Amino acid sequence: MAGPGRKRDFSPVPWSQYFESMEDVEVENESSKDSFRIYRIGSEGPVLLLLHGGGHSALSWAVFSAVIFNRINCRVVAIDLRGHGDTKVKNSEDLSAETMSKDVGKVIEAIYGEDLPPIMLIGHSMGGAIAVHAAASNLVPSLLGLCVIDVVEGTAMDALNSMQNFLRSRPKTFRSLENAIEWSVKSGQIRNLESAKVSMVGQVKKCEDHLSSVDSKAFEGIIEEEEEEEEGESNNKRKKEDDLELKECSYTWRIELAKTEKYWDGWFRGLSNLFLSCSVPKLLLLAGVDRLDKDLTIGQMQGKFQMQVLPQCGHAVHEDAPEKVAEALAAFMVRHKFTESKGGFQCLFPAC
Repeated sequence: MAGPGRKRDFSPVPWSQYFESMEDVEVENESSKDSFRIYRIGSEGPVLLLLHGGGHSALSWAVFSAVIFNRINCRVVAIDLRGHGDTKVKNSEDLSAETMSKDVGKVIEAIYGEDLPPIMLIGHSMGGAIAVHAAASNLVPSLLGLCVIDVVEGTAMDALNSMQNFLRSRPKTFRSLENAIEWSVKSGQIRNLESAKVSMVGQVKKCEDHLSSVDSKAFEGIIEEEEEEEEGESNNKRKKEDDLELKECSYTWRIELAKTEKYWDGWFRGLSNLFLSCSVPKLLLLAGVDRLDKDLTIGQMQGKFQMQVLPQCGHAVHEDAPEKVAEALAAFMVRHKFTESKGGFQCLFPAC
């Protein structure tokens, strides 16, 4: 951490510091070929198939992937989902749970053919919902287990009402990648600078038209640390910065999440019972115990899944605390004998 007077380094970090390879996997559809960007580590052991949250990309799993690979025998495959990252599909606006879960099955088939390795599905937020839908629809025949990170039907449905306000409050543009990384950390969207430096590269893109992509909500992301401003002063400050930086816009979000609203209900409604209905061993990782809804509370009391709360994390739990998430997942997989530990990792659960 930077000391007093030292400037923090917000420079982006390449994917290759965490993953071994990157490739585009072609999936054939009825009228076209879609290309899904994936990142990989390892060549043996069960596959950890990682599905990111809305607006993020496979790179949100970068730091976690490197950590978990050093904990257990496994291979990691992180996918840029439809409409996200560097994946290119004919219909990028179809983000329905049905379409996206089918994508997961098709990508697995395209990578491995008929010789499917055992697969552990792991998803965060929207990706967690897609993982549940894919598992419940038997789209992953060799499924070992299911891990869902910080997505619960009750909380998610309640949050939908305020989601548009949250999206409107975000900067629309950034002067540079460094600026986007700085905003993500100082705003608390990602609380781990190491993760932000690789993850934000997958969340933003170069503005195609600098002027047309900037609107009155543009804000170049410099947030004073530990300084609270009155709302009026803050708005005035933003307006001045908007005017000054209007012609300097370089980066904007890769996906306009506000336009995906019609799919939100389909991602989350009925998710708790769908999760509980999956017959494989299940792990639920939450940022707070208050996120549990009634169905999951009952299911947890009945021992239908394992749950762990990781406090002091934001919503992007695997980015904020990659070591803790890796530890929880490694312990879960070793406990169920899905794999073996390596590198001196000790499972903390007595049942391991």
